[in-house]
Amino acid sequence: MASHQQEPWLLENGNVKVLTKEMRHGHGRSRTAHNMSSSSLRKKSDRTLVSKVRCGLLRNLLVNIQEVILGTKLSILFPAIPIAIIAQCYGLGRPWIFALSLLGLTPLAERVSFLTEQVAIYTGPTVGGLLNATCGNITELVIAIFALSSNKVDLVKYSLLGSILSNLLLVLGTSLLCGGIANLAKEQKYDRRQADVNSLMLLLALLCHLLPMLFRYGGGGSDALAAADSSLYLSRAASITMLVAYFAYLIFQLWTHRTLFEAEDEDGDGENGSDDEEAVIGVWSGVAWLAGMTVFIALLSEYVVDTIEEASESWGLSVSFLSIILLPIVGNAAEHAGAIIFAFKNKLDITLGVALGSATQIGMFVVPLCVLVAWIMGVKMDLNFNLLETGSLALAIIATSFTLQDGTSHYMKGLILLLCYVVIGACFFVQRTPLNQVNVNITFKSASDAVLNA
Repeated sequence: MASHQQEPWLLENGNVKVLTKEMRHGHGRSRTAHNMSSSSLRKKSDRTLVSKVRCGLLRNLLVNIQEVILGTKLSILFPAIPIAIIAQCYGLGRPWIFALSLLGLTPLAERVSFLTEQVAIYTGPTVGGLLNATCGNITELVIAIFALSSNKVDLVKYSLLGSILSNLLLVLGTSLLCGGIANLAKEQKYDRRQADVNSLMLLLALLCHLLPMLFRYGGGGSDALAAADSSLYLSRAASITMLVAYFAYLIFQLWTHRTLFEAEDEDGDGENGSDDEEAVIGVWSGVAWLAGMTVFIALLSEYVVDTIEEASESWGLSVSFLSIILLPIVGNAAEHAGAIIFAFKNKLDITLGVALGSATQIGMFVVPLCVLVAWIMGVKMDLNFNLLETGSLALAIIATSFTLQDGTSHYMKGLILLLCYVVIGACFFVQRTPLNQVNVNITFKSASDAVLNA
C-alpha cells in the first residue's frame, strides 16, 4: 500500500504487521501451546467494509472492535456481560447473576490470550512469554483475590484445586480420548521432555501441599492450635520456595530450553494455518484492550464470589462442587476446547502444552501467590487443602505422570483419566460441607481436647 509509509499509524487502522516464519525463527520468536490452542477458536475478519471508512480514528475503532469483540467464535457470549451487570444493579436473582457471570468470563479469558499474543508480536518472545505466564490464568487469580478479600479461603482452595484437576484429568483425558478415536490408524506420539518437566513441577507442588497437611494432623491433642500455626508458617515458606521454582521454570522455558516448549503447526491447516503471523491491532490498542478486559474480569469475578453460595442453595449443589467442577470448566472453556481440537489433529505436543502448562502455572504460581497475598491481607491461608482434596490432587498428578511416561498415546489412556475425573466429581457432588466448616471442626476438636486434658 503506497500510503503505508506516509501514514505509519495505519497499522492501527487495519493494515497488518506480518512476521514470516523465517523472521520468527531469526528473532527466536515462536508461538506457545497456549497461543496455538486459543487461535483455534478465532475467526478471520473481512476488512472490506471497514477499509472504506474515510475517518482514520473511526476506522481504527471499528477495526479494533471487529478484531477484538467479533474476532472469536465465542463472541455470542459477550452479551452475557452487560446482562450480568444489569441483573446485579437491579437486584435480580442471585443464581442468575452467578450463571451469567460465568458465561461472560468464558470469552473474556479467550480474548486475554489473544491480546497477550498480539502484544507479544511487538515486545518479543521474552516479554511475551512473561505476559503469557502472568495473564494465562488471570481469571482464577482474580477470583481468588476477591474471595480472599471476603475471607472465603475455602472457596479459593476449591477453585484452584478444581483448575488443576480439570486440566490434568478432564482436558487431558478428553483430548487423549478424542484424539485416539479420531486417529485409530495412526500412532500418536509426543515429546516426553516437556511432560517430564511439568510432572516434576507438579510433584514439587504436591509435596508442598502434603507437608502442611501432615504437619497439622500430626500435631494432635492439646497442641492442635500450635500445629495449625506451624502449618501456616510452613505453608508460607513453601510458597516462597514454589515461586522461586516457578521463576527458575520460566528461565528454563523462555531462555535456556526454549525449544522444548515451542509449538509448531507444521501442517498449516485450518483457519489459522498461515505461515505468517499477523498483528491485527497496534501495541497500545492491545494494552488498552487488555486493561479493559481485566477490569471486566474483575467485575464478573466479584459477582461470582458474592453469589456462589446463593447459587449453591438454589440449585441444590454444594459450594465445593460448583468451585471444583463448574468454575474451571466454564472459565477455561475456550482454552480447553482448543486443546481438544489439536488432539483431533494428532498434535499432542500442543495439547500437552496447554493442559500441563496451565496446571503447572496454577499449582506453582497462582496457589503460592494467593498464600502470600493472603498473608499481606492478614488472612490465614495455608497449603493444607484437607485430606479429601489433597488426596484427589495426589492421585490426579500420579495418574497423569504414569499416563505420559512412554511418549505414546491411545484412547484408553484418555478414557481412564476422564473416568478418574468423573469419580472425583461425583465425590464432591455428594459432599455437603459448607464454607469454613473444616476450620470450625478443627477448632472445636482442639478446644474439646484441651478441656479433657485439663
